[in-house]
Amino acid sequence: MVETDGEKRPEVEHRADHTAEPTPLARAPAHLIDTLAGSSTLDDGRAAERGAIAHDVEERRFSDGERIIRQGISGSAFYLILEGEAVIRLDGKEYGTLGRGDFFGEISALLGEPPVADIVARHDLRCAIIAGPALETFMLTHPTVMYRMLKAEARKLQRATS
Repeated sequence: MVETDGEKRPEVEHRADHTAEPTPLARAPAHLIDTLAGSSTLDDGRAAERGAIAHDVEERRFSDGERIIRQGISGSAFYLILEGEAVIRLDGKEYGTLGRGDFFGEISALLGEPPVADIVARHDLRCAIIAGPALETFMLTHPTVMYRMLKAEARKLQRATS
């Protein structure tokens, strides 16, 4: 713990690229858990379920311009945007913007394949993250979340084909 201005806060480790290591929400300030309460994907309205989900996800902040997922190279996690925006880029061309409540990385994480696009932070971005190897267990443990993710994927497919 670090004490500043009379308040104790968890110590955050920073990597060489000056980005914070993911912080488990269970150790994070209560406002992060409250943020999950506003997520249509991760919140089913039950405090007990929200608490269980908070133990299964990590939080990470990304700086403006930071590439989160690299097309064809890296990306084996599910990311849910808590705050901020991200840009979808395919072969350097922008294809859209993602905002609060949107998620990405799920296809690569579930299929174990490289991502088909870059995802780049626009402004500061804060995400809840579930590592790829843990995503299946997470979804089976939280079937309501899995159902919401499936509905969101169906909507994406419907928009892409209509």
